[in-house]
Amino acid sequence: MRWRWVAVVGLSWLALALVVGTFLFLTGERTVDVASHEATVSPDLSGHVVVRTGALLPDARAESGSPVGLEIVLGKTDAATVEELTQRYAAIGSNPQPQVANVQRAVAQLAVDSALRGLALAALPLLVGALLGQRRRRELLRRAWSREGVVAFAVLLLVTGVLVTPWRWGDRRETEEEWIPLASFLGPAVTLPDEAQQVEILAGGVTTQTRRLVESAVSTYRKGVQFYDDAAEAAATLDLREPEDGETVVLLVSDRHDNIGMDPVARAVADAGGATAVFDAGDDTSTGEPWEAFSLDSLNEAFDDLDRWAVAGNHDHGDFVRNRLEGLGWSYFDGEVVDGPADTRLLGIDDPRSSGFGDWRDETGISFTDVADLLAEEACAADEDGERVGTLLVHDANLGGPALARGCVDLVVGGHTHVQDGPTRVVGDNGETGYTFTVGTAGGAAYAVAVGGKLRRPAGLALITYADGRPIGVQGLTLQTTGRWDVGRWVPLTY
Repeated sequence: MRWRWVAVVGLSWLALALVVGTFLFLTGERTVDVASHEATVSPDLSGHVVVRTGALLPDARAESGSPVGLEIVLGKTDAATVEELTQRYAAIGSNPQPQVANVQRAVAQLAVDSALRGLALAALPLLVGALLGQRRRRELLRRAWSREGVVAFAVLLLVTGVLVTPWRWGDRRETEEEWIPLASFLGPAVTLPDEAQQVEILAGGVTTQTRRLVESAVSTYRKGVQFYDDAAEAAATLDLREPEDGETVVLLVSDRHDNIGMDPVARAVADAGGATAVFDAGDDTSTGEPWEAFSLDSLNEAFDDLDRWAVAGNHDHGDFVRNRLEGLGWSYFDGEVVDGPADTRLLGIDDPRSSGFGDWRDETGISFTDVADLLAEEACAADEDGERVGTLLVHDANLGGPALARGCVDLVVGGHTHVQDGPTRVVGDNGETGYTFTVGTAGGAAYAVAVGGKLRRPAGLALITYADGRPIGVQGLTLQTTGRWDVGRWVPLTY
């Protein structure tokens, strides 16, 4: 009999936990970065994913593929104009998976939290019953079916719900909403991509200006998706040098400037070249602001299964970029030599300057020259200790100039100029040979702006080959704005 009682109690606990957990899940919410907005995500049973864009653009929805739906309310953003915001949406839509993953993680965390709270809350009446004892439980059960008992139980449920649930009942929309297919809204003159065929928009408040904005976004999206899809497909067939036994290849990227469309392309190059690690020489963003989290999430999505090192560029000023990528598993530097790929020694530092959208520069803290001298001191000290630096990773290769001039490092790599240069051989004061190499802009950026559709200027990437603890070769390649790949020859590095 005892095991039956235990089974009944256990099943009752799980059943109550399921009810309470489901209630908490469907009335809960999470805040997450979505499409350069601070967004609130809340689940429901609508079977649709609904995006509430605010007053300037029409709300949109699509089927979720399950009974569970989501409402995503886009909050504040720093976009200066609706046109700028619309273009951001189109660019982010060209590689939406990182944003989808963000929302999925938020919903999964909410589900786990709701389940745990449901289990805990469902255990309370069982614990109270055990403390009361059998005699007192029977007395309460007899009184529970009275009018006073029912009222007391209802009040208890209401108070518990208020205490554990975010108060957002007023947010629910009680009027029936009219949704129309995006294809009908835009008309037959606009051809939608297949993935947008099921999208619907809210009919109310639509104007001619709204239609033009959406048409522009769809056009940018279609051109961008097609361009980058074709580039990634072509990258898989490039005639790149294949690593030999005992060699390790690292992909070098720099100056993405929020162009997430190039991330799958860069990954395709890495795979085609046999790369097992990636160096990021900075300027992943244009301003280093939290709204650019989508760009960092996309970068990580592309390379999260590779070894990853990075430095911050002058446009990544502030702590946000570094903190975000470090939290995602990227390795940054604190002025010390660390273990790098292929048993090499690696040194790097964030750029000491900060820039806005223009081409001006301001040094913050210690000067650019001071940082370069400090890097040289660290590299030369390691060289004297028998731990020669194989690669110095910086945003601007000029930061590695003094270390190269003193002959204390094998290879300095950076970006910043948006134009490929090198590898250039440098013989140090001590007679040791080193090289400097600058990669082009991985985002195809003009100044600090790359977000949008197709490339604004040619995009540059590079593959660095390592063997026996040293870099032994560099191969640069460029994606032209026409979609043509230009592959440079593999340049051996001899010492």
